[in-house]
Amino acid sequence: MSDGTTASAPVAETGAPREQWSGQLGFILAAIGSAVGLGNIWRFPGVAYENGGGAFLIPYLVALLTAGIPILWLDYAVGHRFRGAAPTAFRRLFKPAESLGWFQVAISFIIATYYAAILAWALAYAWFSVDLAWGDDPAGFLFGEFLKASDEVTVGFDFVPGILAPLVIVWGLALVIIASGVKRGLERANLIMIPLLVVMFGSLVVRAVTLEGAADGLNAFFTPDWEALTDPSVWVAAYSQIFFSLSIAFGIMITYSSYLRRKANLTTTGLVVGFANSSFELLAGIGVFATLGFMASQAGVPLAELGSIKGIGLAFVAFPQILSTMPGGPVFGVLFFGSLALAGMTSLISILQVVSAAFQEKLGLSVRQAAVFIGGIAAIISILLFSTTTAVPLLDTVDDYVNNVGIVLSAVVMCVLLGLVLRKLTELQGHLNARVGVNVGAWWKWLVAAIVPVVLGYMLISHAVELVTKGYGDYPSWFTTAYGWGAIALSVVASVLFAILPWRRPVDDFVPDALPELASTGRRSA
Repeated sequence: MSDGTTASAPVAETGAPREQWSGQLGFILAAIGSAVGLGNIWRFPGVAYENGGGAFLIPYLVALLTAGIPILWLDYAVGHRFRGAAPTAFRRLFKPAESLGWFQVAISFIIATYYAAILAWALAYAWFSVDLAWGDDPAGFLFGEFLKASDEVTVGFDFVPGILAPLVIVWGLALVIIASGVKRGLERANLIMIPLLVVMFGSLVVRAVTLEGAADGLNAFFTPDWEALTDPSVWVAAYSQIFFSLSIAFGIMITYSSYLRRKANLTTTGLVVGFANSSFELLAGIGVFATLGFMASQAGVPLAELGSIKGIGLAFVAFPQILSTMPGGPVFGVLFFGSLALAGMTSLISILQVVSAAFQEKLGLSVRQAAVFIGGIAAIISILLFSTTTAVPLLDTVDDYVNNVGIVLSAVVMCVLLGLVLRKLTELQGHLNARVGVNVGAWWKWLVAAIVPVVLGYMLISHAVELVTKGYGDYPSWFTTAYGWGAIALSVVASVLFAILPWRRPVDDFVPDALPELASTGRRSA
């Protein structure tokens, strides 16, 4: 087999060159781009504040080291060893496991349809920031003039031009990037967008910490509530944040690592990506809470009385309200919403690549064919469902069920299947250790096979029980059943159907790289 020293190493299973990253840096930037998304900016600060402030960083770091990075390494090992998107890699590992790969593809497809809509909102708000178009009532502007949100909880097709236009732009850009391939599309896009994101968001943070009242906001963010560490829900929140933030267990990192050269460093790269993602979250917390401190100072109220400090309420209501009162608000607004759009775009293209790569390998499609047909279908569904007056409750519902049930279920099944049923972790550990980088010991197998499934299983069961008994939000039960549980059921059905389809390209004659004699013991051979 090729040692991967060329830019496009041939692979025997297709008879054609398999796309590859140009080097380690391209992969690292793409992986960081996937991990750094909307949740880093608008979710982490609020989660940390609500779960012990500065003390939350302790369970957060523990979760990163015991769940985030171990599962990231697991994804890397599966994708890199079996050289394929999620369905291909899982089939080569164990044929019946192909359906797990397609479940991850289905989850990614659904996420892409509504994630693009939020990017469209951010893009529109970057434009609105120029003249602070939301006026004195950001909430009324968001739900009334911009989203034209219907009071009825249903699914309709009354399109909103103000959402439709930026959504078409988002999809057009995303599909062009995907159609350009791994090196010319994904890698180049991240090479531009990640440094630009760091510069833009870094400038925003520097400006935020110089605002009046910023110190009060930072005190609220970092002041530790040590008693919170005795609350199990705080630890669950930490694992939840790390898990969703790193883009693990739903096909992205499996797909991305499959494009790495055969002798690429996997473990050290995983550490770089994991800590880079967490560093950006910490930077986001500093910027957000410095800004909220300014808002509290201007309003003459404690920060705790400001209302929503995460999610849509933070990004599209609280921040516009702040921008209207601060010096240089328009510039600050363009930086903030531009950062949201950039962070979201790097994540969206990684999600789409999961879907595109899977169908390229299964149906024998070219890169452009997959982008046009598969990406085009996702774009049409996204436009039909999420550029309408009824989009908000649908987006909110599908997002919660897919993330908190679908992705967590995927992770639990993957860890149990590989760790306890098939007992493949020794082989995967050997693959990681056969390459230059941090040595992975037996502790990794215990974390993946025991600790992670227990923690994530608790998260999954507790949230599922809550959804069944209490529903989600104030939405009617028929709505959450049809579109929340319906999204999960659709993913399961799709995973079975696509696994049954015949492969257009040879897949089962693939032979993984031979492992060094001592790799299975967790030590590299000399």
